[in-house]
Amino acid sequence: MELTSNSPPPDNTSSFILCPTVATLFLIPSTYTLLFLAALPGNALSLWVFCRCIPSVSPVHVYLSHLSASNLMSALTMPFLAAYYALGSIWPLRSVPCWLVLHLITPQLHINIYISLIILTLVAISRYAALIQNTQAPRPNTRSTLVPYRFFACLKRTSFARRMGAVVWVLAVGGIVPVTLYYSVKEATAGTDGDAGGGGVGVCYSPPVELGGRLSAAFTAPLMIVFFVFYLLVLLCYMIVLRHIRRSRRSTNVPTSHILLGRVLRNIVIIQVVLSVCLLPYHIFKPIFLSLAHHPHQPTFSPQPNMCHPLSALIELKNFLLLLAALRGATDPLMYFMLDKTFRSETRRLLRCNKTDPGGRQMFWSVTGSQSAGQAVDVKVETVDSGDNDVL
Repeated sequence: MELTSNSPPPDNTSSFILCPTVATLFLIPSTYTLLFLAALPGNALSLWVFCRCIPSVSPVHVYLSHLSASNLMSALTMPFLAAYYALGSIWPLRSVPCWLVLHLITPQLHINIYISLIILTLVAISRYAALIQNTQAPRPNTRSTLVPYRFFACLKRTSFARRMGAVVWVLAVGGIVPVTLYYSVKEATAGTDGDAGGGGVGVCYSPPVELGGRLSAAFTAPLMIVFFVFYLLVLLCYMIVLRHIRRSRRSTNVPTSHILLGRVLRNIVIIQVVLSVCLLPYHIFKPIFLSLAHHPHQPTFSPQPNMCHPLSALIELKNFLLLLAALRGATDPLMYFMLDKTFRSETRRLLRCNKTDPGGRQMFWSVTGSQSAGQAVDVKVETVDSGDNDVL
């Protein structure tokens, strides 16, 4: 193929087709299917435990219940994503499956990403505030806090957590849905009104669908800024907590405090690794990908019928990194189980067939999730014992 140095950029992406490899046709669909099988029961169980089984709900549990609900909705989209990558190159653009992917699945996937980002940031700030409060005076020194004292006090209230959860949903849905609808109605169908015979025109898995247009690409810039602001805020919060833990270790001689501080250190590492592995690569690569897609700086191939798009490999890489972002929704229940003692305890009791506590007393749960009077004492003791351990 010849390079035409004076030819204009190939704005008409319908001249090209995408050439999916085995990674797109088999590996990504298979992984989405496995994620669906893990994420659906895991997040359904997590949501049930947070909403029905925990007798004393903390603000962190409220945040995590919203995260589980978002993950559960995202899990329901994974079979459609698996079908899209496996069959999208033969689906007509105007078919019902393609319409579902463009108008429903794509918005929900991105809504889940940013809901999880904001909620995990709120969890980080909430645990930071709780740790500072439990290890300092009732009114902490303003130099040791990241937030004003009034907001510091609000973080302890469950009602505040419920309101913040609603605000997170409104912001995520209101900010993402309009742009994704414009993308799916205007940009993804631009120049693809013909049949599927020429140049990949009219099929679902095509360059216009995968690349989008300039407006949705421009909207990606503020989203990337939002991500890195929240990501760095979480990182800063946990780094300050880590420094506080190190100082507390040098100044305390209580053995249980050392155990608690060690557990918090482990929690910090696990959460930061989850965010860095699952969400960070996608948000680093996405601006680079869009810059190459919409602002080419090098000579391009002269358009020819049925020629593979020059960014086909990068499109597959982008889809793989998006898969990593979706992976977080399937691993969150495991993270809850590892980091939250109350969640771990209630999950074990819920899954235990005989529902008997270690002391031999039988547990009785009503439809509303209330406990018998005999178990009330155990719950009270466990709440006192695990109050400091519930540091997610």
